[in-house]
Amino acid sequence: MAFTWARFKDVSAGVQAGQFSIGDREELASLDQLDPIYKQLMDQPVTAVLAVMGGDGRPNLTPVWFGYEGDKVILNFAEHRKKTAWMRRDPRITILLMNPANPYHWMSIKATVTREVHEDDPKEGHRATETIDQAWVKYIGAEPPYGLRDPSIDERRVLFECKVDRVATFGKPS
Repeated sequence: MAFTWARFKDVSAGVQAGQFSIGDREELASLDQLDPIYKQLMDQPVTAVLAVMGGDGRPNLTPVWFGYEGDKVILNFAEHRKKTAWMRRDPRITILLMNPANPYHWMSIKATVTREVHEDDPKEGHRATETIDQAWVKYIGAEPPYGLRDPSIDERRVLFECKVDRVATFGKPS
């Protein structure tokens, strides 16, 4: 499924007419087709900011680990977290990936949750476990398994697959 990639005009080379507005738009079929200067934000351990509609009707922002597969964003959360229920109630999400070395190099992804895979699912539950282990390696650099399960409960994970609707990008790495 295609999505729109909107590229904001980059002001790193100097002031220009129409700066901070959308320069070009392009239809892409996969996140892999993005320019490598933006794809690196997804491939490196850049903490994402997830926006979901919270229980009080206002956007709730949470730092999260980020993954993707083709044209899908992959998010993995503990089943008992509030954001899990909020995403079920309103599956529209926005993710911001901002370069920690240059805040003027960023990428915003608007997506819609299309599927959940629960860790206890007998056929596909292994995917929920595998993706949290992959995130553990990417963000912490430690060997699996994921090491932050809450020891006071039997923490169960849920994998959210999200269809990318739109991507906006801005800036260069430095």
